[in-house]
Amino acid sequence: MNEDTIAAIATALGEGSIAVVRVSGPDAVDTVAKVLKSKTDLREAPSHTVQYGWIVDREQGQDQELVLDEVLVTVMKGPRSFTAEDVVEVSTHGGIVAVKSVLELILRSGARMAEPGEFTKRAFLNGRIDLAQAEAVIDLIRSKSDRAFQMARKQAEGALSKMIFPMRQKLIELLAHVEVNIDYPEHDVDNVSADLIREQCTETLAQVEKLLNQANEGKILREGIMTVIVGRPNAGKSSLLNALARENKAIVTDIPGTTRDIVEESVALAGIPLRLLDTAGIRETSDKVEQIGVERSHTALVEAELILLVLNHHEPLHEDERKLLAQLKDRPTIVVVNKIDLPGELDVSEVERDYPKERIVSLSAKEGEGIEALELAVSSLFFSGKVEAGDMTYVSNARHIALLYETKRSLKDAIQATYEGIPIDLIQIDIAASWESLGQILGDAAGDSLLDQIFSQFCLGK
Repeated sequence: MNEDTIAAIATALGEGSIAVVRVSGPDAVDTVAKVLKSKTDLREAPSHTVQYGWIVDREQGQDQELVLDEVLVTVMKGPRSFTAEDVVEVSTHGGIVAVKSVLELILRSGARMAEPGEFTKRAFLNGRIDLAQAEAVIDLIRSKSDRAFQMARKQAEGALSKMIFPMRQKLIELLAHVEVNIDYPEHDVDNVSADLIREQCTETLAQVEKLLNQANEGKILREGIMTVIVGRPNAGKSSLLNALARENKAIVTDIPGTTRDIVEESVALAGIPLRLLDTAGIRETSDKVEQIGVERSHTALVEAELILLVLNHHEPLHEDERKLLAQLKDRPTIVVVNKIDLPGELDVSEVERDYPKERIVSLSAKEGEGIEALELAVSSLFFSGKVEAGDMTYVSNARHIALLYETKRSLKDAIQATYEGIPIDLIQIDIAASWESLGQILGDAAGDSLLDQIFSQFCLGK
């Protein structure tokens, strides 16, 4: 348990109906009681109750107290709180001046300013949550879609931890058997054979590989897909961006070359977060400004994780488009045949020679027709047709993925060693390494530098 008391604003700064100042630590109740004027002394208030009163500045004496704000104060005594310490939350009127005045007074009364993520860090250090759950808190805050939020919520509730813990338990029991056989060979204990080690490690390896197989999908749900909309001028790229964003984010005209710089928008398509980049139309041009836009389009293509190549259904295939089709056929590309509300001049069979039908979508961005087909094509490309964030435990954190790969390597080395007749006291090293790698996901023996790095990403008050 920490010996000092911390405070911070727990809500976003700005105009709103209320704002919350969170206080946590052994002196949280006493610190707020010093500045709260209410019928009930906060020190005598039962846990998990709300008290009504005023925050007052008594610095100049009892007769000259200054009322800062009318508030509701919630008391949650440890260990039944987020941090497992005494926590007091002061709900003030929204707005920058009121909440900052209350916070400054609480800091003068004995609390110190919390560091980024320190409330969640205390919850971890006090044993209320493990490190995987703590990291999920920031994923909840940064979720870009409903599915990403549901995935983060499950991890914050301990879904991943519940999968990791039994694996570690199996390995520690195996290590215990190995230790007994090494240290007390004369005792009547079950002999640990190569077959038993191989069986136990293989079962754990299968579970690790299952998590890793879903890791790419989890990372996509967490971070989104960098998606570039590309095509010739006037193919309807900006109209497609507006249709997906469901608002007019990009200028749309009949004049070719309207978009000269990259327009960016974040959307959720079939529950998958996309970072959409609408690029300048790719064509040969003498316009210097448009040339710069075309160059940026080519640069964005190189970095893209998903490419939406837009073709105009109302015009025959242009040579620039043939080059793009050939250039992008081995990339994660979906061909969008736009403007199907107009008479058809495009020979789609030319596209079908290099692209499977499931990666060719016909739609009208202007009319909003065919967007569902594009959603299906995107989810099929990245999720085999469906996203099951509500039913599955995905690994999305890069740190967790790296540790799972370390676990996989150690388990495979242990299994291979059993076939090569290596003594069990040496195989034990690989088993212990896999157990430790899994433990680092949950935060066992996590160093201060790692914790500082993780929790520094959090906002103040979380």
